[in-house]
Amino acid sequence: MRTYNELRLGERVEMQQRLESGESLRAIGRSLGRSASTISRECRRSCAERSGYKAQAAQQRSQQCRAKPRVTRKLADPALWETVQALLRARWSPEQIARILARGFPDAASYRVSHETIYSAIYLVPRGELRKELIGCLRQGRSTRKPRTRGADRRGQIPNMQSIYVRQPDVADRVIPEHWEGDLIKGAGNRSSVGTLVERTSGFVVLAKMSGASAADALESFGKALKSIPEALRKTLTYHQGKEMSYHDALTLRTGVQVYFADPHSLWQRGSNENTNGLLHQYLPKGTPSTAKPDYPEPSTRGRASAINSALHWRSTTTICDLPRRTPERFTDHVAREP
Repeated sequence: MRTYNELRLGERVEMQQRLESGESLRAIGRSLGRSASTISRECRRSCAERSGYKAQAAQQRSQQCRAKPRVTRKLADPALWETVQALLRARWSPEQIARILARGFPDAASYRVSHETIYSAIYLVPRGELRKELIGCLRQGRSTRKPRTRGADRRGQIPNMQSIYVRQPDVADRVIPEHWEGDLIKGAGNRSSVGTLVERTSGFVVLAKMSGASAADALESFGKALKSIPEALRKTLTYHQGKEMSYHDALTLRTGVQVYFADPHSLWQRGSNENTNGLLHQYLPKGTPSTAKPDYPEPSTRGRASAINSALHWRSTTTICDLPRRTPERFTDHVAREP
């Protein structure tokens, strides 16, 4: 990890002498073992012209700046932090909390916090029961935050993959409800699985019960689920590069749905499905047995899909074309009305 060391008084004195003798910033930087940009910033902070640089005045200014208190973090406000904790315990996501605070306190700038500020505040809580409780309120519940990039993918490649970059551009517009995103949620010990399908425009959810997590299981279950959707409402499916989708050519022949694959570790390319999976984990927690042993029962998956769709105001696939497009703001409005 790189660290920054401020200029010392001796370095400032030498810098003043070299500036007065007319040396360039790069030459001064080389002599001091500093970057030329460091020398340039030091000059701009302390004087309008290089010839007016004074080491003692620059040192005094530096010490005064260090003595100033740092800007207080927004969530250091006890009332705001208590509000955020209460909403987290009510199973609201940081994104939803940020939106509801902005709408509920439009004239209070101190209540305008981003979801990243909330995440940072949670993970800055010292180890203990409070930290464990707050992280447990998050949908993913990870003990540490994961970086967006995690290195090159070393898995075997799926044959005949169609990249997301050759997908027709209108899919990204989310105007016509006929494009889907998919994923797989595994049960305890990988003994059972549930396939998830989310329509990109409406947010409508379809769950597909699976007896396993193999490519054959995915072909059978996803094929059955997609065939249950009206043909006019199923054109494409965007999936991650999981090996369970190795039979995507057969799935296209069976359903007429063209499958496109997102980049490895690029969850934002399938954001609708990832967000829905986070919500679904509140009904089917990771690593825990389902309500029937050992598999997720099909009536149970249908009931959970109905619960999620009810939260999003959807009732059936036949109503998708008749209802306005969902937006995050309208979804938050609905959540705010919940008791």
